[in-house]
Amino acid sequence: MTKQQMLCCALFGIISLLSASASAQEAPTAAPGKTQAEPTQAMVPMEEPRPGDRWTYEIRDEITGKITATRENIVTEVKPTSISVRFDRLGAKSNEQGFTIYDRSWNVVEALPWRFSPHDGTGIQAPLEIGKTWPVQTNNINGADGSVWKRSGISKVIGQESVTTKAGTFDTFKIETTFTGTNVKNPTVKNEVTSLTWYAPAIDHWVRRTFVSRTNKHLRIDNEIELISYGHKQ
Repeated sequence: MTKQQMLCCALFGIISLLSASASAQEAPTAAPGKTQAEPTQAMVPMEEPRPGDRWTYEIRDEITGKITATRENIVTEVKPTSISVRFDRLGAKSNEQGFTIYDRSWNVVEALPWRFSPHDGTGIQAPLEIGKTWPVQTNNINGADGSVWKRSGISKVIGQESVTTKAGTFDTFKIETTFTGTNVKNPTVKNEVTSLTWYAPAIDHWVRRTFVSRTNKHLRIDNEIELISYGHKQ
């Protein structure tokens, strides 16, 4: 897997994973009346994840304006400390699948050949409330070529917004994540990422995520991932 593919996996969180692999895209305007100063409003969380739960996303390249992929994330197994997710690329000429292991906060732990120690830092930290911050400190290790990237940054809940996508309207926490990644073997190569995540407790997932990546200050990736359907196994 290339560095760009790894960053896309992180984007999916898709993938993350993303979505993962950074001029920053202008953040969507906050909904009227929603400000950082407002107190956090209670949101009802979804039931515990279970095998068969699914979330389907469109990935749009904001540089070209084109939808580059449609992917369905499907939970295959839930353990006390991890969630296993298979993703299928829909509409592809050939069957394309991937596999990602998350912790219970939706941080990526493994997306082979990449392993993240302790995780990739793209998940949440419950309970969420406006103004809450947490650090991003992780090592990204490629088991195929031995490369190692150190990632350092911060995530912050910057507001609550109502977001409408093809899948419906959701009450969300808006989380901003910024980090810098450095190639351990070549410290002159630096990757700067800014990501905005709209996480909806009602479906225990993000409904929208933007991902902007720059390498040595040069824009490489500017993507938006948006939920188009979802299902909770009964």
